[in-house]
Amino acid sequence: MQGFGVDIGGSGIKGCLVDLEKGELVGERLRIETPQPALPDPVYGVVGRIVESFGWTGRIGVTFPGVMKQGVAHTAANVDRSWIGTDVDAGLGAHVPGTVETLNDADAAGLAEMRYGAGRDRKGVVLMLTFGTGIGSALFVDGHLVPNTEFGHIQVDGEDGEKRAAASAREREDLSYPEWAGRVDRYLDVLEAGVWPDLIIVGGGVSKKAHKWVPLLSTRTPVVPAQLQNDAGIVGAALAASERPDH
Repeated sequence: MQGFGVDIGGSGIKGCLVDLEKGELVGERLRIETPQPALPDPVYGVVGRIVESFGWTGRIGVTFPGVMKQGVAHTAANVDRSWIGTDVDAGLGAHVPGTVETLNDADAAGLAEMRYGAGRDRKGVVLMLTFGTGIGSALFVDGHLVPNTEFGHIQVDGEDGEKRAAASAREREDLSYPEWAGRVDRYLDVLEAGVWPDLIIVGGGVSKKAHKWVPLLSTRTPVVPAQLQNDAGIVGAALAASERPDH
């Protein structure tokens, strides 16, 4: 069984056919630079081009870097603020043959990890964190998603946790992995005190270097690297679209 997923990011928009049995991309994904400024209409156009290039006419799943409720964007991270209050489902629906299911990008990555990756068959409270420009989060209780958590913005020592602990902070301040791991540790301490997860999955590009920093963490919760890497958003979007009944 196949689905189709598109992952909208601040720098690139990528999409591909997905094998929903295995949780793998089918063939090469197509990536197109995100239009600048990242306004809704140009972005819709790029998504339409990606879907058309694969000849896909069925339902598609699309990730968005912000809080998504009933197809409407309520926040907009790393894209233009004009997205806020926009019905993204309707906007995309005018550019693709099938119907559209939109969801938060971290939630999509989490769905993929829970079904096919590091969280497979895990019960209890599982927290997926994606470390990139900011920190994205996806919370699961016995495999069920609690949508639109924004744990990157919890206050840690008087500022947003992601400001000091995101992967971008490590690069911006030229921190060593041990230095940055100390900041991630502090962020996770605060998060653990409020949520008490049973497992933490860490994703984003920095998860490829997990051996350099995950063993340095002193959290009481087991921390494991994500397994689907950069394909998680596309896979999770396709999965969400295939399992959500049409409204």
